[in-house]
Amino acid sequence: MLEALLKYRFLQYAVVSGVLASIVCGIIGVIIIEKKLVMMSGGIAHTSYGGVGLGYLMGFEPIIGAFIFSLLSSLGIGYIKRKGGERSDVLIGLFWSLGMALGILFIALMPGYPPDLSSYLFGSILSVTKADLYLITAITAVVTLLVVCLYNNWKAYIFDEEFAAVIGLNTAFFEYLLLILISMTVVALIRVVGIILALALLTAPAATAGILTADFRKRIIYSILLGCVFCIAGLWLSYELNIASGAMIVILSVICYLLVYAANYINKALKRKKALSGRAQD
Repeated sequence: MLEALLKYRFLQYAVVSGVLASIVCGIIGVIIIEKKLVMMSGGIAHTSYGGVGLGYLMGFEPIIGAFIFSLLSSLGIGYIKRKGGERSDVLIGLFWSLGMALGILFIALMPGYPPDLSSYLFGSILSVTKADLYLITAITAVVTLLVVCLYNNWKAYIFDEEFAAVIGLNTAFFEYLLLILISMTVVALIRVVGIILALALLTAPAATAGILTADFRKRIIYSILLGCVFCIAGLWLSYELNIASGAMIVILSVICYLLVYAANYINKALKRKKALSGRAQD
């Protein structure tokens, strides 16, 4: 693949987009796991399908429609949740279903043959264009900048929201900002692994990093590195085996998490057994 990477532009775009997506996933993934927003992120990702269908129906860029739908759904869920309205899990399920249903409806309303939406549903990292690369780069830069510049504030909001409010932090602002960043991350992932598989790449590297270390900063760094490994390795395997790249990236991510989880579980069990046998001897 190395020879092909030096020769073909589409492979270069694929590798760069995978690395950029890993950066933004590594940052946002750790935060959403810590704030227990995994299912909300999945709901936001699937709601974006309605925007893709609307983009095709109205004749504008589908990825813009995906961002609009994901942004509106995330802000809507966040607003109702803060106002003490319907349970968030119910809202997530409803928005999830509504977005997918609207996407199907909009595509059905199109005249002529419906377009192939498999690249939006399952990703197509090998077909990333220069325009897609610019978009993913911009999203990665914005997300990274906002998290790095407000790092201490983010830590206070993530780990102790009540303390953050006491010291004068506007927790509502950070909640809505996080929802916006999640929506932006989803858009970056659509071209890499697709709407359906986005949740796995968003959470698997971060969850694996969470097993390896409890330090917040290290978790972000490990998550980014793991995401890069998964994307590049998945891209290489998909190129060699001629299978879907998005699916291979996700499969590697999940398998790695399960292996690390199993190894950590066995290690803890052995330590517990050793400690119990030591007490019995005493």
